[in-house]
Formats: sequence, structure tokens, C-alpha cells
Amino acid sequence: MSVDAHNMHAILCRFAQDWTEAHALAAEQLASWRPQESILHVVVAGMGGSAIGGDLLRAYLYDRISVPIFVCRHYTLPAFVGPHTLVCISSYSGQTEETLSAYEEAIARKAQVVVTTSGGTAADMARRYGHPLVCIPAGRPPRTALAYLFTPLLHAVWQAGLIPDPRAEIAETRQVLEEHLGRYPHASEDNPALRLSRALHGRLPILYAGHGPMEAVALRWRGQFSENAKVLAYGHVLPEMNHNEIVGWENLPELLRQTAVIFLHDAEDHPRVHLRMRITRTLLQPYTDSIHDIYSEGQSRLSRMFSLIYLGDWTSYYLALLYAVDPTPVSKIEFLKKELLQAQL
Repeated sequence: MSVDAHNMHAILCRFAQDWTEAHALAAEQLASWRPQESILHVVVAGMGGSAIGGDLLRAYLYDRISVPIFVCRHYTLPAFVGPHTLVCISSYSGQTEETLSAYEEAIARKAQVVVTTSGGTAADMARRYGHPLVCIPAGRPPRTALAYLFTPLLHAVWQAGLIPDPRAEIAETRQVLEEHLGRYPHASEDNPALRLSRALHGRLPILYAGHGPMEAVALRWRGQFSENAKVLAYGHVLPEMNHNEIVGWENLPELLRQTAVIFLHDAEDHPRVHLRMRITRTLLQPYTDSIHDIYSEGQSRLSRMFSLIYLGDWTSYYLALLYAVDPTPVSKIEFLKKELLQAQL
């Protein structure tokens, strides 16, 4: 019997379909919403799989939006939040205690709020206070609902007049996801996700990416390795890594031989970052014999980001199978939630 008892495989095969449905849903439910005050900053409040959409939004728009985007993974909001702040509440379950706490603060500070959730207390609060609500399908692990959690954020900043129309990039991203769907689900030798998972098996994955769009993509990979494959993963960004961490490769040789380094490359990486990656690769070769260069695919920034996200999702899936663990359950997270709930009683 397959270790994939909850059929994560089928969920991953739906990504392109999810992408289309999610954008249609966000477009419909946010069509009439406009901010009541000018927006000076954007805060995405969420945790785990519900927060990564905020990181991707920030990375995608880092040089395309004139207001800062802040991702809040905490109970309290930054001090600057007020009537000119767009607070995007992102909680797949609608019950995330940190996010609900931040939501209450957003209300108290009269921030402008948009809510994305599948239900729960977050949905109840949105209806009570008249906040725009994007109600997404329930019943799956939050990390597998990325399309539904990311797209309302993108539509919200577009509807707020903060970015140009993103629909052309949205359409191209759908095409790229469909193209990859022809490769990743099949256990064949020409499947890059399967090949990479075999190279990572028994090793500690270390991800390096350039500052900008791929920084958030690398964060997604790390989360997927942890939750799907139940294996630790680490990462850093260039050029910052070259100013500190690179020296840390000089000791612990036995440990370093058990690492696998993954460089995530993108066409928009700064030319000096391209050069830094090549030099860094040379410097690391004496310490590990598992170094992998992975390149994004697609024309637009959004499609390139999600091309690597999809590859990372499938790689973590196959790595879970190699470790003979079901990629879906996250028992330690569930245990922690139950303990926290008991402490409140």
C-alpha cells in the first residue's frame, strides 16, 4: 500500500485547476471592493501555509509597488497599522489564534481589512464587521491551498489601485503549471522532481536564492520539505550569504558531507548575483558532492516563481515517499495546537 494514504498526489495534480478557480473566486468576491482611505502600507497577517502567500506577494512586487508590504506572523501588528493600512487576514481554517489576535488589533486600529479563509471565527468576524470576505474551499492541508491563499492578496492590492492589471501574468502562470503537470506526476526517469528528490534523500537540503522573487520561493521549498517530507531544510539569500554564512562552511566536515545545496536561479537575478552564485558554488564543492542548479521557467515573473514552487512541491512529495512517510499529516503541529487549546481551558 502506498504511504500516500491521504492522496497528496491528487491534490498536487490540481494545482493548475486550483489556480484558475482561485482567481475567478477572488475576482468575483472582491469585484466591488475599493479602499475607503488611501493605502500607505499593506500587512498580511497569517501563519504557516496561510502566510507564505504574503511572502510571495511581497517578493513578487518588491520593486513594482510604491507602498511597503509586511508579513505579520505574530499575535500583534506593527505599530504603524492604522486607517491607511490594508490588513489582509489570511487563515485557511479561520481559527489560527495568532491571526485572530492580529485581526482584533486591526479592527481596534480601524485598519482596512480583507479576509481570506475557508470559514471559522475569521469568517464570522468578517461578516460581523462587514469586511470583504473571500471564502475559499475547505477540507485540505493549508499548504496545498496556496493558489486560493495567494490570489486574493494579489487581487486586493490590484483592486486598491496599487499595481497594474496582473491578469496577463496570471494567465501565463496557468499555462506554465499545465505544462509541468505533464512531467511531475509520473515516476519516470525524465521527471526532474523525482530525480532531485533522489539526490536529496538522506541529506540536509540547503537552499540559496537571490534576494527578490526567489527568496520567497526558497522559503516555500523549506516549508514543504519540513511538512511533506518531515525533514529539516535550511536557506539563505545572496548577496547577504556571501557576507557571513559562507565562512561557516569551514568546520564540521562530517556534517557538511551530508548536505545537499540547491541554488534557485532566475532570469531577473542581478548580474552580480549570477556571478556570486558561480563563485560560491566553487567554494562549496570541497565540502559537499551534492550541489544542484535549478532554473525557473516562463516569461513573466509570476510564472517563473510558480514554476519553481510547483517543482518544489513535487520534489518534497517524492522525498516523503523515499522516507516512507505520508506527506499529508503534520502530527507535531496538531499536537502543539491541542496543547495550546488545553492551556486555555
